[in-house]
Amino acid sequence: MASTETKVAGDPATTDSDQLAGLEAGLDALETRTAQRTPIGKILLAKVVPPVVAVALVLIAWQLAYHFEVKEHYLLPSPADVGRTLQEKWLDGTLLDFVWTSLSRGALGFVISVLIGTPLGLIVARVKVVRAAIGPILSGLQSLPSVAWVPAAIIWFGLSDATIYAVVLLGAVPSIANGLVAGVDQISPLYLRAGHVIGARGLQGVRHVLLPAALPGYIAGLKQGWAFSWRSLMAAELIVNAPDLGVGLGQLLEQGRELQDMSWVLSAILLILIVGIGVELLLFAPLERRVLRSRGLLVKS
Repeated sequence: MASTETKVAGDPATTDSDQLAGLEAGLDALETRTAQRTPIGKILLAKVVPPVVAVALVLIAWQLAYHFEVKEHYLLPSPADVGRTLQEKWLDGTLLDFVWTSLSRGALGFVISVLIGTPLGLIVARVKVVRAAIGPILSGLQSLPSVAWVPAAIIWFGLSDATIYAVVLLGAVPSIANGLVAGVDQISPLYLRAGHVIGARGLQGVRHVLLPAALPGYIAGLKQGWAFSWRSLMAAELIVNAPDLGVGLGQLLEQGRELQDMSWVLSAILLILIVGIGVELLLFAPLERRVLRSRGLLVKS
């Protein structure tokens, strides 16, 4: 005698069961992650070759412009001329001093900006009255060119390091605070209610719920804050120039302009660009990838 549980072809109940099992198997397959080591050649091809090709194209275009004298050679030196200028600075032993002077100023100004911008952003994000009062001001300050603060800072502090740091802070703090406000705004209300239920309130709530949940937006604000710090620093160093302040990259750029030495000027611009990109690639890009990957917002390739 045949069992009543035997599957019968064409039975609607059996067909639905098979479809459901197939759907579950498909979802399981989607969630299954296969750990595969990416070949080093593929990594180089995907991440190293494109920027190298882009830089090579820029150098070729530059060399062609030099060869066909788009500008006189003293106005547009060749890449080799700029390379020789950088080599001379390196052999003089001054190149790293210029970079370190600006980088240390930028790092210190950025750290102070984070210490000020983080609590300011939290207060603006969570206190409606404060947000209504100074939220638009923060947005306005973020769009204000940092160089506009230099004359006022010179009047307040004279030709000193305080002037440079004041310009850096006024450029970076609004960006960091606004980034954190945007991150807090994106937190799900359900997440905040869950934090209240488990007793995470006040500073405990900020530490264990608010900041971790707002971390992607906060990291984006930090990246933008660093960019504003670096730009503000260069604007301040270009104008604030005194013998006892040392020579940073901005002052190096200004010295090249005073000497009408375009190789010098382009060398300084190149160093400013390399330092800015280096900090982005070595510090903020890995940090952002790690945060996004931990939240499932970035698939590991």
